[in-house]
Amino acid sequence: MTSLVFETDDMRPVRAWCADGEVHVALADGRVISTPLWWYPFVSGLDDKQLNDIELMYEGIWWTAVDEGISVKSMFLGIKAPGAKAPDRAA
Repeated sequence: MTSLVFETDDMRPVRAWCADGEVHVALADGRVISTPLWWYPFVSGLDDKQLNDIELMYEGIWWTAVDEGISVKSMFLGIKAPGAKAPDRAA
């Protein structure tokens, strides 16, 4: 068995947006992956316009307002940014 290679042309982001408490990334191969925004505390103070001011990189995305980004690989692997804390759930 071979190991999965994450950084490929097929997994290159072609579009990214934030909505409904999640960041969504469309990949070159047609898939869309999403992760909760609370995974990335560095974007917690951004408004909708800033959340959607996203630069695409070969391996991920970058929020220009906070000079921070995430990789597609980290999204697939479920890697949260340091300090990420799940929101309290109402009982």
